[in-house]
Amino acid sequence: MNPAEYDAWYATPRGRRIGEAEYALAARQLDAQPGDSLLDVGCGTGWFSRRAAADGLVVTGLDPNPAWLDFARANSSHALSWVEGDARALPYADGSFDHVLSIAALCFIDDERRAVAECVRVARQRFAIGWLNRSSLLYWQKGRHGGSGAYRGARWHDAREIRSVFAGLPVKNLRLRSAIFLPAATRCAARLERILPSVLPWGGLMLASGETI
Repeated sequence: MNPAEYDAWYATPRGRRIGEAEYALAARQLDAQPGDSLLDVGCGTGWFSRRAAADGLVVTGLDPNPAWLDFARANSSHALSWVEGDARALPYADGSFDHVLSIAALCFIDDERRAVAECVRVARQRFAIGWLNRSSLLYWQKGRHGGSGAYRGARWHDAREIRSVFAGLPVKNLRLRSAIFLPAATRCAARLERILPSVLPWGGLMLASGETI
């Protein structure tokens, strides 16, 4: 899948609903204020980076793929910054950003714990890191047998595995929340999504959030 095709998916009814639900969950957990700085790790084409910038955050998107960063750069405001880099060795000093965001990106790289430690290290206040949830309907639709489409090659985790990644890291108030319980693009699914509580552990996206110490 090329970056234009991937980004265009967010303009479809299903893509827009999933993207907005995932962003809304992360935004609630970060509780960032306009003017706060945010690093989006594994930003890809920059959809979540642009969405955060629209809320008044000062956003830097980081990704290892230069072609996808070129797409992000060409399709965003000059106010956003784009950096080629590895999540496992972020090119920033400790506490460089108020907040760090990563949505379903670390599950595509090796040594996720090292990447999580780096996200925690450069966050001054809060972080929100999302994984694909093996205990979800989305997994049964898109994740089995190596995955399909944009999910091919991803690792899916359950809540226990995600918590274990943070063991020993300097974080507090770690919380797990989920979204995308019903990944269909129907109006009924959208209505139910709005009323299902994020504390239920069965959403397609499992988001770990907390504060740095």
